[in-house]
Amino acid sequence: MLFSSMVCGFSLRGHSGRSSSLRKYSFMSHAFVDIHCHLLPGVDDGSPDLATTLAMAKMAVESGTRAMILTPHQLGANSHNHGDDLRRKTAELQHQLEQTGSCLQVLPGADVRIEDGMFEKLASGEVLTLADRKRHVLLELPHELYFPLEGLLEQLKRMGLVGILSHPERNEGLLRDPGVLPGLVDAGCLMQVTAGSLVGGMGKAPQKLAEWMVAEGLVHFLATDAHGLRARRPRMHHAFKRLSDLAGEEMAIELCCDNPAMVAAGEEVAPGRRKPQTSLWQRLFSPRRVA
Repeated sequence: MLFSSMVCGFSLRGHSGRSSSLRKYSFMSHAFVDIHCHLLPGVDDGSPDLATTLAMAKMAVESGTRAMILTPHQLGANSHNHGDDLRRKTAELQHQLEQTGSCLQVLPGADVRIEDGMFEKLASGEVLTLADRKRHVLLELPHELYFPLEGLLEQLKRMGLVGILSHPERNEGLLRDPGVLPGLVDAGCLMQVTAGSLVGGMGKAPQKLAEWMVAEGLVHFLATDAHGLRARRPRMHHAFKRLSDLAGEEMAIELCCDNPAMVAAGEEVAPGRRKPQTSLWQRLFSPRRVA
């Protein structure tokens, strides 16, 4: 099912001000807010050019997305991406989308590689928080390993920031030792799983871990991590349907619509674990099945 006709009736425009109406709209329309995508052209390994970006935006709207936080890589191998440049390019893209008649709202953000100096650059605004709200930081681990994050999360908390760990189900260290994830969530870390992982698009192991995380109440957001028109596309509706079938529509709305909208508005997302409500989920994910 596509939701584009519903999406275009609502707006997140004016991201410099808070909007409590975002949560109301998500329940009315089931329109998605994508907090992790590489739509900004020519800045990282995502969209290479404006034509691809506009096609990705069209695909996202047709899939039911009404707003996207653009999260190009910052730090690590992408230290060339400076905060003010990303803000300017996001505003320019918003204008170009409006010129084409698109109803998609885009907001500035970043997929931040964890490294030394990150805290100072977050404090100065050189490294972007999600929607530039100075509340949530999308954190990226090195793909091949996991290292403890509790100290980092505590430092962010002292700065008034909350960490969101991007695609933990695809991290090789966490695939080897997923038992650390409940402790991270209990420590206040929010978790963002890739939509494609939930439907098997990233392989069997990430899918199994993503499903286990949802069964254990360890996921707060689904997002596309879209990079192009073929692999990791900006489409949410398949994962939304899968999550609805397995855990109930209420949880699917929370992870795909409500919680992401709160991030876009700079509002607090409740930390900790959440539990699905359907008996189907318990049948599918008994201890015997996830062992």
